[in-house]
Amino acid sequence: MLKLSDFDYFLPKELIAQYPLKERETARLLVAERKSGRIEHRIFKDIGDYFSKPDLLVLNDTRVLPGRLIGRRVTGGRVEVLLLEHKSGMRFKVMFKPARLKAGEQISFSGGEIRARIESREELTFLGNDMAEVYGAGVMPLPPYIKREAEPLDNIYYQTVYAREDGAVASPTAGLHFTDKMLGDIKARGMDIAYLTLHVGPGTFRSVKSDDITEHKMEAEYFKIPQDSCELIRKKQAVKERIVAVGTTSLRALETYALGRSQGLTDLFVYPGYAFKLTGALLTNFHLPRTTLFMLVAAFAGEGLIKEAYRQAIDRKYRFYSYGDAMLIL
Repeated sequence: MLKLSDFDYFLPKELIAQYPLKERETARLLVAERKSGRIEHRIFKDIGDYFSKPDLLVLNDTRVLPGRLIGRRVTGGRVEVLLLEHKSGMRFKVMFKPARLKAGEQISFSGGEIRARIESREELTFLGNDMAEVYGAGVMPLPPYIKREAEPLDNIYYQTVYAREDGAVASPTAGLHFTDKMLGDIKARGMDIAYLTLHVGPGTFRSVKSDDITEHKMEAEYFKIPQDSCELIRKKQAVKERIVAVGTTSLRALETYALGRSQGLTDLFVYPGYAFKLTGALLTNFHLPRTTLFMLVAAFAGEGLIKEAYRQAIDRKYRFYSYGDAMLIL
């Protein structure tokens, strides 16, 4: 049995990055090689040293929407709303905090300029407002381990430079380190870049509750791999050239594609023992203990190597989680 406790580790709170670096590419980069077990410590802007012309870099172009809104009930009580998914018209699937709200109750935002009606525990309809007004009243939905309110800088730094497909409630953070110049340099070397979309949902922050991790059920997320990207992937696969997944979201979309689907919902759960079909290398940030993300990187790197990598990262005071440093697993 794969026990939840096997995927735990201790992290000093001061290593949890609360703000992004001003220069994205100056993040630190831990490089772990699976075959040799070698670990190196570099700077992210040097990542090109580990790529070669035949490699295919796969990026998730989902865009995070400023969907966290603070409102007031008719009674004056504070309500936090996270917009998860647009349903139809001005109706949304949402998360409420506090959760005990009644259907039919109204909430006001922005001093009453925006109003909404609660339809159910998970749905809300805005009354007389358009999308631009609603999202204009929202802020970036920062992860719960960032212990501050969202600021204007987060509109820039909690978004990849190549984000273009609206729909995520959390950033595909491995890609946050790339700059336009770095991507231009990678293309200039002759490497191909493929884009896919996986809209990161709130399930990315949910801990696994079952002691036997195989009993955990992943929350399904929407993904789409466009035709031109599918062609690049097939081309690289046919000649056994390396496919580099930027982020766990890109990896899950790629591995779902390997199962025969290029669009739809994926609830693929990757944990140790999984046989990888497409992904040859993985760029990722450092993940929370006891989460499906940490289980995925343990599956890709091997449990021994990933634990040693995390031990070294903690000893060397790497910055952890969404605004933290990066790891390249080869």
